[in-house]
Amino acid sequence: MNRRAARARLDGLWHRGREFLGAEYAILGGAMTWVSERNLVSALSNAGGFGVIACGAMTPDLLSGEIEATDGLTARSFGVNLITLHPELDTLIDVCADHGVSHVILAGGLPPAPAIRRIKTSGARVLCFAPTLAVARRLVRLGADAIVIEGAEAGGHVGPVATSVLAQEILPNIDQVPVFIAGGIGRGDAILGYLELGASGCQLGTRFVCATESIAHPDFKRAFIRASARDAVTSVQIDPDFPVTPVRALQNKGTQEFIETQRRVIAKVRAGEMAQDEAQLEIEHFWAGALRRAVIDGDIESGSLMAGQSVGMVVEERPTAEIIGELVDQALSAIEARAGSGD
Repeated sequence: MNRRAARARLDGLWHRGREFLGAEYAILGGAMTWVSERNLVSALSNAGGFGVIACGAMTPDLLSGEIEATDGLTARSFGVNLITLHPELDTLIDVCADHGVSHVILAGGLPPAPAIRRIKTSGARVLCFAPTLAVARRLVRLGADAIVIEGAEAGGHVGPVATSVLAQEILPNIDQVPVFIAGGIGRGDAILGYLELGASGCQLGTRFVCATESIAHPDFKRAFIRASARDAVTSVQIDPDFPVTPVRALQNKGTQEFIETQRRVIAKVRAGEMAQDEAQLEIEHFWAGALRRAVIDGDIESGSLMAGQSVGMVVEERPTAEIIGELVDQALSAIEARAGSGD
């Protein structure tokens, strides 16, 4: 099989995702707070992928400015990721509508039905994260236009189930809408594998942290380049009575300090020196501002280095277009190799 035939095969496999996103390649940029801003988002879209602004805790005015700035850097479509627990979610949705954002991704919990309706009324398409088949089916009933499956290998807040298992559970049972796969994906042949299982495309975040266009601090990027997959671990909960939301990040001095903080405040509760709700709040607030300190200020010792397990495949700083080009080339080469072997 020649390269032209391989490309036709690949185009056919992710045709639904490309059409849905309005992009040359069905490669979604993962929304990473402080990283997925105008520069990286526009670079992803300009390179043929689909950039996504990470709204995070932005106010409506800040989000409006970010969308406008991104619009000024690309003529291609991009999306906005909104956290469902944001206190001004409805206003943020209206900001996206005012700017004509074509795709809104709802993350951070099961999205309320009114929010989905509000987005669809604006004319935008809604993507939602589904951690189980039951949730995926419910989201489709609520009107989600696409589903994103994100496995435990991803960076940041994660669930307990691996990407490969979620894909096997959900892809054969959801065909009403496009399904995108995320979590631990770092190569084009892996993207191809999920497309062949029935996915419409894939979402990658960690691979783009060290893109030339990423504004992440040089020390933050160096930490990623030095890291291996086993360095990206989930946060440790030392007592079930004091739950910790699992977050996958590179281990550093802050990781150990977080464990020590849990031990200290839990000991105070056991000794009657602190109320449990006060202790829980101190544990939850330990990482407050830590991601910004790491990404923007370069504090890689005590900051939060959120990274997926695909971090071991990040070996150098490269332009976004080169990264996407490599991913596509790997997928095409895999198709050619299979055809050559008679598979």
